[in-house]
Order: sequence, then structure tokens, then C-alpha cells
Amino acid sequence: MQINEVDIFIPCFIDQLFPETGMNMVKVLEKAGLRVNYNAGQTCCGQLAFNSGFWDDARCVAEKFIKDFSGDSLIVGPSASCIGMVKNYYPELFNNTSLHNESRMLPSRIYEFTDFLVNILKKDNLGAVFHSKVTFHDACTAIREYGLNGEPRQLLSKVEGLEIIEMEDSDVCCGFGGTFAVKNEPISIAMAQQKVEHAINTGAEVIISTEVSCLMNINSYIEHNKLALKTMHIADVLAQGY
Repeated sequence: MQINEVDIFIPCFIDQLFPETGMNMVKVLEKAGLRVNYNAGQTCCGQLAFNSGFWDDARCVAEKFIKDFSGDSLIVGPSASCIGMVKNYYPELFNNTSLHNESRMLPSRIYEFTDFLVNILKKDNLGAVFHSKVTFHDACTAIREYGLNGEPRQLLSKVEGLEIIEMEDSDVCCGFGGTFAVKNEPISIAMAQQKVEHAINTGAEVIISTEVSCLMNINSYIEHNKLALKTMHIADVLAQGY
């Protein structure tokens, strides 16, 4: 299948707090030869409300999402967490409703950024250059909700100058968990501390992940303790050097 253009979904966390990550994803997709379409009216996928038990509120937001992406184009987004929400829970939210069919068709059109590059476009070398030692954090939702596997590491292995060093328990939660970090702050901080310590033990200079929400939580611990470690979304890494 020849793919010439895609629609993009920019999650609310990225739109409001890390817009450069969304822009860098566009930069990489365009480098891959795609025309990128952005619906400026899009908002949230509803995951935060859904995970907090407010299903009616989540359904209202999700209904808008379905209408915002009502075409037949493929959709790409820089968050396995949000896209896992669409794939796994939209059919449940809209079961036997007027959006029953749409909620079941949408999941087949939406992809996490690294999965799309590696498995749909069949491209893992985008010409990125980033001279640094890095380690990778596997977000819980990326693995368990979306099913992301080796795609991020495959892409990172092709980045010129980048050395990836695996940390202990890379797939253990960082402590964010949406409202978990607010409701259970001491536990969240302890989990972030453990994640950061594992990263420091590798000698890496940067922690990379597919999820800005995880990186935000990790980075708050890093900044509070004035540690010499940085965090970057993988889209920001792949946009380096060109």
C-alpha cells in the first residue's frame, strides 16, 4: 500500500506542554516523504477522565475525537498511551450506541509514531544525528495497552552518534499513571526516584521514551534534585541533525 499522507493526532499533554515534540514528529514524517494534515480543532482522547472512572465525561470527549477523525486517512500520534485508549476502550465506550461502528473502525486506522514508521512505512533510518549516550524507558501503557515492542530501539539504533545503554527494569512504571501521581504523590516520587537511579547507573546522559507524560514525571524528580540527566521524547531525537 502506497502511503502519501497522514492525519496527525497531537495529545493534549503535548499540545499544551511540549508542542515542539509534536512539531518534531511532523518534521520526521515529512522527512519520510509524507504530506501531514492537522485538524486544529482536535482536543483530547478522553483517557484521563476514563482512567479516573468518569466514563460519561470520557465518552463526550471521545465522541468529539471520533468526529474530528471521521475520514478514512491513517492517523499517527506520538503517544502509545493515548492511541492505546482509542484502540482498546472506544469500542467499549460506544458499544450499542450511534457511534458503535465508527468506534470499531477507528482503531484500525490509528498508529503510534514509532510503530507507524517501522511497521507501516518500513523505514527505520531517517538520517538523524544525535551524539549522546542514552537509555530507554518502556512506558507501561506503550507495552501493555498498545503492545509496542522493539520499534523505538530499532529506530534509535540507526541514529548516528547515539549509544543506547539498557537500564535495569526499563519496563517498570515511572510513577506517573495519570492522576495516580497526584493522588499517591509519595509513592509516585519513590517510583520516579528508582527509575532515575537505574538510568544514572547506566552512565547515560538522556532518558528517552515514547511518552511525554512519563518523561514529565521523571524530569520533575531530576530537576527537583538538580541531577545531570535529561529527558527526551523519541520524536525529538529522530528530528535531530537535519
